[in-house]
Parts: sequence; structure tokens; C-alpha cells
Amino acid sequence: MVDAGPYPGTGASDTAVLEALFTQGPLGLFLLDEHLRVRRYDTSARGLRGIAAERVIGRTLGEFGSGLDTTKLAALAQETLRTGRPLLRHTLKGPATRSDEDVTVSVSIFHVDDAADGQPGVLMAVEDVTEREAARARLELLSDTYRTVGTTLDAMTTARELASVLVPALADAVAVHLLDAVLRGDPHRAGRVDAGEPLRRAAFLKGTSTHAGERDVIDGQGTVDERGTILETLSLATPFTRSLEDATPRLVSRLDADGVWPPELSEHARALAAAGVHSLMAVPLVVSDAVLGVVTLYRSGQPQPYTQQDLDLAIQVASRAALGIDHASSYARERNTAMALQRHLLPSRTPELTTVETAHLYLPVSAGGDWFDVIELSGARVGLVVGDVVGHGIEVAAMMGRLRTALRTLAELDLEPDELLTHLDEIAARLASENADADASDQHDGTPARGRVATCAYAVYDPVKRRLTLASAGHPAPLLVSPEGEVATVEVDVGPALGTAHGTYETATYGLDDGAVLCLYTDGLLAGSDEAAHTLRRVLTHQDRALSETADAIAYALADEQAEDDAVLLLARARGLSDDQAVHWDLPSDPSVVAAARALAGRQLAAWGLEAITFETELIISELVTNAIRYGEGPVSLRLIRDRHLTCEVTDGSNTSPHMRRAHDTEEGGRGLYLVMSMSYRWGTRYAARGKTVWSQQSLPSRTE
Repeated sequence: MVDAGPYPGTGASDTAVLEALFTQGPLGLFLLDEHLRVRRYDTSARGLRGIAAERVIGRTLGEFGSGLDTTKLAALAQETLRTGRPLLRHTLKGPATRSDEDVTVSVSIFHVDDAADGQPGVLMAVEDVTEREAARARLELLSDTYRTVGTTLDAMTTARELASVLVPALADAVAVHLLDAVLRGDPHRAGRVDAGEPLRRAAFLKGTSTHAGERDVIDGQGTVDERGTILETLSLATPFTRSLEDATPRLVSRLDADGVWPPELSEHARALAAAGVHSLMAVPLVVSDAVLGVVTLYRSGQPQPYTQQDLDLAIQVASRAALGIDHASSYARERNTAMALQRHLLPSRTPELTTVETAHLYLPVSAGGDWFDVIELSGARVGLVVGDVVGHGIEVAAMMGRLRTALRTLAELDLEPDELLTHLDEIAARLASENADADASDQHDGTPARGRVATCAYAVYDPVKRRLTLASAGHPAPLLVSPEGEVATVEVDVGPALGTAHGTYETATYGLDDGAVLCLYTDGLLAGSDEAAHTLRRVLTHQDRALSETADAIAYALADEQAEDDAVLLLARARGLSDDQAVHWDLPSDPSVVAAARALAGRQLAAWGLEAITFETELIISELVTNAIRYGEGPVSLRLIRDRHLTCEVTDGSNTSPHMRRAHDTEEGGRGLYLVMSMSYRWGTRYAARGKTVWSQQSLPSRTE
């Protein structure tokens, strides 16, 4: 202990106590007078070792200060001197004797009075807590990392979170580069990463202490592509590329001539040094021996260089970030696969029909189960479908494909919309049960769960009768736009969603004028927003546009980058057939009427200019009318429809289905339906509440198409 002289009023025991405190205690002690000049001090205090006593005694803290903010210390001491209130454990940080090292101290200040002359003073206790604060800062950084990095399944967001947690806690600037394959969601490849492997600058963040031009030099050369990120190939033989090649971190504690990467030997290092960088670390982002990218930490404003302890901390932070990026990449891979599957299962184009003009809009977001379809039915009718499978992912896309296939099959059986949805509900329930059986976690007491699998709206437009029939299974109500542009909600009883296995559905029937537009959509288009619903109605009022332009306008108005669900829109503008495109005759149930039916058909084909297919058509009509009279029930009717194809329909009152079989060589009959099939483009049977219609569809001669 250094003493300015005898301290009046102290006995031997007091002196012994002071001697112990000033020489054996863990704290640095300073006894200051009312002018904040040092009266006594502990010579073992950090920063004062080896300093002569005359440079300390009688001087203020600012005259021999150890690099801490002595102005702040003096102000704190003056406050205690003035008020008499002690200051306990106040933390200060500043450079120590060496300029490249910071020291953190905890300062406590107490008011004291000189017993002899009554002059006040203060006792200042200084504790070196540098290591403790450093450990606390490391723990806080790791805590922030686990709390904030990897919060989303997006690799770019995770990279930005990583940069944010490192600046300024551990770096003045941070750059995160990820392999382009990782962002695409490609399968990871273990082993080395070549220096020429394309990377994307996923994140860059600099603190306030970095130089203005630093960003331009620390990331190398790159170009911005259509994704808005920098596509780069880092320079050869740098700490960054070396880390990528062998998945080992690199520490460049000093970026100078004495370091492992001297600026005079590397243009990149020279540019970094010129920008103010004096120390850096390159830490690869590694998961299961696969390198995903590299994070580079730079120091320019903070004077102390990086140490091995800093590198160990950066490795822990990077490990956590790499796990989040790996999860994001896996999600991107599954999402890309699901979206590719979904696109493959959706129709590549809708059929070009004369009875309806259609346009569709598909806005993929998260590989959901939204789908649409336009199905050409018998009798020039058209089936219009929009559906939405609950959930996202590959399984949902596969479920969507199976439901769409099932619906097309049911539609081509010419089922009414309510009957079709009833069958589709049963199919959806069975598919859900199969999925539940495949995944034991979805089972409850051994019973596969059944529930809401999908929603669907199915409509059939008949251009001959100019009539629309539709049914809904838990789906948003369609909109109907009149030729004048008035928008109304289609009133239909909405049945349960598909998958309950006991759904019952009702149909609604509307007459459609030529030019009316039916608008079917999934709930992702509006996302429950009243404003979006109003916008959709406003855009639909413009009936002077082609439907493709209307679909574009809706996309421009409603597409949302923040949307969480896919969206599908299907527009269909009605075009009814004219009176001379469909003819109908009621026939007596008598075999002699077959010849009359052929004659009627022949005259009509001549009127339509279709003499080239008269023979085949008369033969088809003969077989269909004969079967209706022989095996069916009256009344019997014949209808011809000329559209893109020629359709012949024979209706009778029986529900007995015609059965085609292969006749043996010795049999005289049994070849009628085979002849119908061989001369038809398509053929089939359509059932009504009472009776059935057997129809045949023929291609028109090319000159009339």
C-alpha cells in the first residue's frame, strides 16, 4: 500500500484493517479527497502495476487513468461526494493498458469523512469483471441465437437473422453466403465445395463503425439476377474458399504483413485492409458433413483482434444457423416437389369449346391442394370444377390428384352434380382412411379418422337449354355476372365438405343468358378479406373484356406476396347453341319407326352440309333406336346436336344399361353397339330420374370444322 502520510484518528487495529484491505483484498481501492485527488491506493490494482507512486498520489484519476472513461468516473465520485449516497456495482468498459484489449470493471463509491480535519472524501472500489462480463456476453449471444435464428422455414430469412445476431455483438460486419443449390432445395452433397461453386449473398449487415466502402470489397464480385440476390463465385485461395473446401473454420487474427493472409500477396486482402478490416473469421455452415455456405465476420471499428475464443463462439452460432438453413432447404425441396407434382396434376390447358369461353388463374404459394377442371360432357354440355384439399405438401398434392381423377371419372358417367359429390365424398373418406392407416399417429382407438378432406364446387352448363346446374361441398359460393355486368352470389345450399362419408347435397339451377359469366374460386383468393371480395366484384363488372384479360386483372389486383394459401380462379362465359344447332324428334315405340328416324336424320344432315357422314350416322341411329324399342320402354326420342362434333342421342324410359359384348362368328346379332363404338369418337349412357339416354359423338368433316 502507498500512503500519503499518517492518517490521524486511526488506531493500530484500524490501520491493520486498512492495510489488509489495500494489500490483500480482491478489489482495487482508491481513497480520494474532496478534490478527487488520490490519497491512498492499492498498487496491485490492474493498470497501475509498475507505475511510480509519485505519478499517482496527489493526482486526479484523469491524470493517470487506465483508459477507462475517467470523466464519467469523476462525475460519479463527485455525485457521491455531494449527496453522501453510495454508488454500488456500476459497470464501465474501456481500453486497458494495451490498446487491443478492453477491460470491464465494476465500480462502487462510498462517502468518507476525515476524522482529524473533517474534510470529506470518497473511497472507490474497482473490481475487474472482464472475464465475467465476457462470459455473460457469450451466453447472451448464444441465447439470442437459439431464440432468434431459424424462426422460419426460409433460408434467406435465417441468413439475415444470423447476421443480425452477430452484429455488433461479435462483428462490425457480417456476410453470409449460401450455395445456390441449398436455396433451390437440391439434395445436399457431402464433401468439398469447389471454389467455383456458385453462391448467393444471402445476407450482409454492417454496424455503424464500418467504413462506407466496406461492403463493396468484402464480398467479391457478383451480379444481381432475377431473384434479387447476388450470384457470386468467391476468389481462389481465400479464407472463405478454404473454409468451403475442407469445412474447417479460418481465423485471420491480423490482416497485415505478419498474418497468414498478407495483403501484399492478395488483391482481396489488400482491398479489405484498405477498407479498414484488421481481423476476420470465416466459418463454414455445415450439417452432416455437407457444406451449405460460409459466414464471414469482420472487425474494423473494434480495435481488438479475433481470438480462438471468438472463433469457438462463432462456430457454435454458425452450427445453430446451419441447422435452421438445412431445415429451410429441406422444406424448399419438399415444397418444390409438391408444387411440381401439383402442376403436373393440374390441366395444362383447358379445352377450346364453342359453348363456353374459359379462363383460369392459379396462384401457387405453399403447394396446397387447389385445383380446377373443365370437362367436356355429352350433349355439348360442360363440367366446371374448382376444389381445395385441406393442407399443404406432397401428400396433399397427391390427394388432390386422386380426387381430380375420381371427379373426372364420375363426371364422364354424366352424373348430376349432387349425385357426383355424394360419390366423391365417399371416395374422399376412403382416401383419408387409407392415409390414416398408413400413419399410426393419425389413428384413434384403432379407427381411422374421417373428417374434412376437401371442398369442391361442381357445375354443369347445358348450352342447348341454356341452363346451369351446380352443387357445393363446403366451398365458397360462386359469383354470377350478367351480360350487363351485374354481379350476384349464386344461391346454393352448401353441403358438408368432402370426406365425411355421409354428405348430402342439393343442386341449384339457373338460366344463363349468352354472355353471362360464372366465377368459381377457392378461399385463398380472398383470404377472408371484405376488401378483396369487393375488388373481385369490381373487376368482374367489366364485361367488355376477354376472360383472359379479366383473369389477368384479378391477378394484378389480388395477388399477395404475403399470402399463406394457394388460390385458384375459374371463369366461364356462356355461349348457348342456336335453335338450328339442335333438333329433337319424339318417336313412337314401334320397330317400323327406325326407317323414319334414318330419313329424318339424313335430311337434317343435308341441311347442315354433313352429307359426308350420313351413312355412318344413319347406321348409328338405326342401332340406337332399335335397341331402345326392343329392350327399353317408351317414350323414345331422337336428338341431333351439331357443335364441334355431331352428337346423336336416343332416349327411352328404361334404366337398363346397354351392354356391349363380343359376338361369336356363328351369331347373327350382338354387333350393334360394337358398330356404334367403332364409328364414334365417343359414346356412352346418361341416366335421368326416369329413363336413360344413349349417345354417340362423331367427328365432323375437316372442311366444316
